[in-house]
Amino acid sequence: MSKRSFSLIIIPHSRAGSKSLSVSKKAVKIALGAAGFLFALFVFLGIDYLSMNHVRSHYRRLKRESEIQKATLEKYKIDLDQLKKTVYAFETYAKKLNIMAGLKAPGVSEVGIGDNASASMLQALTPAPQSFSLSNIQQLNQKAVVLEKNLDTLVNFYENQSARLASTPTIWPTVGWVTSGFGSRIDPFTGKPAFHYGMDIATNIGSPIYATADGTVIHVKTDKMGGKVLIISHGNNVSTHYLHLDKFLVKEGQKVRRGDVIGLVGRTGKALGPHLHYEVRINGVAQNPYLYILEE
Repeated sequence: MSKRSFSLIIIPHSRAGSKSLSVSKKAVKIALGAAGFLFALFVFLGIDYLSMNHVRSHYRRLKRESEIQKATLEKYKIDLDQLKKTVYAFETYAKKLNIMAGLKAPGVSEVGIGDNASASMLQALTPAPQSFSLSNIQQLNQKAVVLEKNLDTLVNFYENQSARLASTPTIWPTVGWVTSGFGSRIDPFTGKPAFHYGMDIATNIGSPIYATADGTVIHVKTDKMGGKVLIISHGNNVSTHYLHLDKFLVKEGQKVRRGDVIGLVGRTGKALGPHLHYEVRINGVAQNPYLYILEE
């Protein structure tokens, strides 16, 4: 047998003769090398698998945290948007109170005035969309501080002016839909630009009309343009005018309180359909009635 070979003798338990198997040293070395390579490869793959498994677990954890943070930020954004709308609504409300009190409120935005009252109201109550950022939060905080100071001033003012508040128009004169607001518009009869001195509220004939503040009825009359017209004086040179009535429920000289039913909606005079034309005047000058309505 060659010295470069190994012999493997197999002796069975049976009576059969023994068998021998010769393997060269080269083949043994190759087998041992292959076994060592496979063992090293197995160890490498095992370590790599464990490492990748750890990375995948870490990635899934980071992904879950990212999703939670994203949901939290989205909630903060929704809450901030709602807070902005609330602050703007308070600004609009405070603006009306300042107008009624004759006070100037720094930092309080103007309410929109135009031909389409519904659009201007929505625009006044809806802030422009902004991105979610620290600067927006700081601006909102500054607005809230200014608004808080102004509201404190208004509270102090009205605590000492309860009688004046009672005689200041603050409620809707009837329930319906604003079809034409205060300001420039196209006259529905002539088709030409004209100025509308009040607010038209469309509703059913016979709907109740309410006094918008305490006062005294000074005119109950009928004319060609306004149809049945009712005027209430509230003192302090403030008056409210109600046009196109179907029926009067008060008389001249009668004292009324805010919320009293003073008449019924009609379509008398120059009117295309049943509605109430409502005006607020100070020293005889027409004002935007919407600015004197505190109800939503």
